[in-house]
Amino acid sequence: MCGIAGILLFPGASGSARLSAIERMTGSLRHRGPDGEGFWSDQSAGIALGHRRLAIVDLTAAGRQPMLSRSGRFVITYNGEIYNFPALRRDLQALGHSFQGGSDTEVLLAGFEQWGIEATLRRTSGMFAFGLWDRGTRALHLVRDRMGKKPLYVARTLNGIVFASELKAIGAVPDFRPEVDPKAVAALVAYGWVPHEHCIWRNVFKLPPAGILSLGAEALAASPDAEALRAKARIWWSLSEVAENGRSDLCTAGDGEMAAELDRLLRQAVRERMVADVPIGAFLSGGIDSSTVVALMQAQSSRPVRTFTIAFGEAAYDESVNAAGVARHLGTDHTELRLTPADAREVIPEMPRVWDEPFADESQIPTLLVSRLARRHVTVALSGDGGDECFAGYARHFVAARLDPLFGSRLVLRRLAAAAMALLARGSRQNLVAALPLPNGVRRALQGDRLGRLAHLVAATSAREMYKRMTRLSELPLTLSPEGAGPDATPPFDDLVSSLIFRDMAGYLPDDILVKLDRASMATSLEARCPLLDHRVIEFAWRLPTTAKVRHGQGKWILREVLARYVPPRLFERPKQGFDVPVGGWLRGPLKAWAADLLAEPRLRSQGLLDAQAVQACWQEHASGRRDRSRVLWAILMLQAWLDAHGAPAARPATEILEPALEGG
Repeated sequence: MCGIAGILLFPGASGSARLSAIERMTGSLRHRGPDGEGFWSDQSAGIALGHRRLAIVDLTAAGRQPMLSRSGRFVITYNGEIYNFPALRRDLQALGHSFQGGSDTEVLLAGFEQWGIEATLRRTSGMFAFGLWDRGTRALHLVRDRMGKKPLYVARTLNGIVFASELKAIGAVPDFRPEVDPKAVAALVAYGWVPHEHCIWRNVFKLPPAGILSLGAEALAASPDAEALRAKARIWWSLSEVAENGRSDLCTAGDGEMAAELDRLLRQAVRERMVADVPIGAFLSGGIDSSTVVALMQAQSSRPVRTFTIAFGEAAYDESVNAAGVARHLGTDHTELRLTPADAREVIPEMPRVWDEPFADESQIPTLLVSRLARRHVTVALSGDGGDECFAGYARHFVAARLDPLFGSRLVLRRLAAAAMALLARGSRQNLVAALPLPNGVRRALQGDRLGRLAHLVAATSAREMYKRMTRLSELPLTLSPEGAGPDATPPFDDLVSSLIFRDMAGYLPDDILVKLDRASMATSLEARCPLLDHRVIEFAWRLPTTAKVRHGQGKWILREVLARYVPPRLFERPKQGFDVPVGGWLRGPLKAWAADLLAEPRLRSQGLLDAQAVQACWQEHASGRRDRSRVLWAILMLQAWLDAHGAPAARPATEILEPALEGG
């Protein structure tokens, strides 16, 4: 796992001075690769590649990058791991290739020479982002893995293009002119993250998951801006095709056979991700996903697996007891770090540096803390991320399963149903709900806000609109620019649950979950691996009937069946808790002064990005306790903290406000 960077200049713009910026770019990524640094350049071609190394496989100098292929045709700067590289190496050796070292990078380069770039990519199982320079054709190929686990930013500058693992490296280029994109701000405030079709800086874009962008001199010269460059990217693996093929070839095996096949696939995915020349462990929250990964690790290990969890003081947010129970049953070497709320809040001033594009998933705090804990003992940690997206683990999936029959009816009927629910949700109708002889579960569903939200969902005119209503942080118009509609490449599905799962996998997963994991882990020089996102597991998941995912009002049915082979259900069968922190209470308590300072109306007006009056009204609603607006306020606060860190008109530094508040706990 590493940090990568590169520069490709326009014809006629080459020069050692411009290419020398590669050193500043690579230097800004030291946290991603503390074990070494390397550069390669060709001044006549106007190309420079940089690399920061986190040594995981083959710790010798034979694994250093940028690396040249055996023939000298290709040069690569590569971030990631090819988990099946031993099998690929054997295939290549059978075809006459020899190897100087034991790295997956050398195998990848040999594959490009033997099979070509895209044919090699399709043979791989892994996570990666890389820049590959073809010295024969003088073309640069930028590539990203299937699900977008590893990041790759590309920017159009005055003299060419630059690419890097993180935005901070883009900002190190002298001729890059940063300018905030209001559409990205609108998306951030709406959802808490910036979708991959946007970037907080104009003239910068993220290569999409499974994207490949090939640039020679002519293509580069014909691309006047970042949008023109992005439009040239193509896809080498299609999630849409996987989903469509899977739904047309549904598995008809019995429950036991399906669970056995998933067990086999997950064992293989976990086993491949346990290959490393450095200490390896796993995050363990005690939930279904991480417990499954750890169980399969321990089942294939001759020694206790190192596991790590964070324990919080607030009981409602603490899963450490559950994690400890699973660890005891499996016999892992378990490490728990108990943190006070003050400990967790102390990392807030670091957020703009760690997530150098504004990011507002509050679970970023415990993810960063557990990464720091794990890095004290291991260099690689396996994670359970991806289970919710593959196997329907979110509440919206359960809700969709219940709404599906109604959603399949005519729009006029749904609107009538929504109107009835909205009427019942009004305060004046709550006494009627309380008086009716209803089961407790039904009564809870009919209470105020819940029923109002349900009415809002039922009134949606399409699956896309319903998903937006389910995932938006707030319906309040808080930005001065509207968010872009964005493309909708979702294939047609015959059930609502599958449509929502696809949208999660295509958007929420790469833009929120994997961004959170990558930045938190790499900030501490820790490699995080996700076996539940192996492409073979994903392809199998799409072949499963929806009833193998959502059953008896619960999600992840088949994953539960697999886990029950290793862990007693009593240790994991409980309501989904999530990896959250009590941001709402903090904003009314010890973070109130910090938030009020960042949300000051004059400050907001001077920036010209947010509706200052609307934001202030939202803040007052929350601070007074009338409404919980914590999620959308957190997004705005993360934006404000990021603007401070990147040179916007600043309020007082967060540390000046946080430290006195934290002393009071």
